[in-house]
Amino acid sequence: MTAPTPRRVSPPRPRPPSFSGRLHDARTATAVGRWLGAAFAVCFVTGLISHYLQHPPSWAADSLPSRPVWGYALTQGLHVGTGLAAIVLLLVKLWTVYPRLFVWPPLRSVRHALERLSVALLVASAVFEVFSGLLNIAEWYPWPFSFVPVHFAVAWVAAGSILLHIAVKAPEIRAHWSRRSAGTLELPAQDGPDRRSLMLGLGAAVGAVTLTTVGQSFTPLAGLDLLAPRHPGYGPQSLPVNRTAAAAGVSPRMLRDWRLEVRGPLPYSLTHAQLLALPQTVAELPIACVEGWSVDAVWGGVRVRDLLDRAGAPPGAAVRVTSLEVGGAYRVMEMGRDYARDPLTLLALTLHGQPLSPDHGFPARIIAPNRPGVLQTKWVTLLEVL
Repeated sequence: MTAPTPRRVSPPRPRPPSFSGRLHDARTATAVGRWLGAAFAVCFVTGLISHYLQHPPSWAADSLPSRPVWGYALTQGLHVGTGLAAIVLLLVKLWTVYPRLFVWPPLRSVRHALERLSVALLVASAVFEVFSGLLNIAEWYPWPFSFVPVHFAVAWVAAGSILLHIAVKAPEIRAHWSRRSAGTLELPAQDGPDRRSLMLGLGAAVGAVTLTTVGQSFTPLAGLDLLAPRHPGYGPQSLPVNRTAAAAGVSPRMLRDWRLEVRGPLPYSLTHAQLLALPQTVAELPIACVEGWSVDAVWGGVRVRDLLDRAGAPPGAAVRVTSLEVGGAYRVMEMGRDYARDPLTLLALTLHGQPLSPDHGFPARIIAPNRPGVLQTKWVTLLEVL
């Protein structure tokens, strides 16, 4: 008697991915999206303020506000702090919605095509904005393009894609906006505790990121400043430095015979000793950098408007400032009339009562209220009345 032929067992067929995990639902996505939308709104508004203070259009250059003196420190601190928090929020948001990337067919209707387009634009622009911003505050630029104009342009793409996404998803957002909304009745009741735990964990993660970075601009929390790229108390004369004299190409030989040249209807030049002999003004003003850190410091020097008056500048004149540094996007800077005439805008010669260190702009630098740090020009050698 022959043995029966063994049955060949066919291998199991591969199945498409099944996303049966909980919390990949519209209610969770809406709950996280509220926080993420608020973070992006703050980033967008404060980013516009930062951009137009650094690159004012010609029609606004003479009317930018110099008050409050801490205005830029506040808005840029919010911009960077909220942007860092948005990284955590964006990652969780993507986790909640990623199963929808695998829906089939990919395009079911015109409305569905618009929704997919808005999602593609939103994800790409949002990921680019938060991570390029993160690399910018670390001053690492692994790309061939200029950061500022590209980051600014993509911010408009992100804002537009968010508005398009909200418009397309409005019915679903409305249905799942609150616990009592009709849409939540369709969701499993047992998901409620897990969703609350997720949101509590997300809030704790955002809080941890904020507490360990915001100290670079909110100095009472400087002791918790563990993850931020700058600490407000570290650097020459207890003040951070982004660009040293050596990095700017400013050598001791260039400073040896330094003179300040002021060009206008009545041009003149002054040595460092002659500047120190002029009436001095002391002001406590923040130095606030685009990377998000800011520190209040006591500056001493000559008011810029006094130097312009001595050159015969008319009351409405602006000023062009040129640095000794050999290159850089901000080697030449212009100030509108409101900044130039402000009594707190100084050609600073001292910091905390001591002569400026070379890395802080010795022999003279600009310090002005409500002004981005990149425009507080160091190693000033020329003032021109415009």
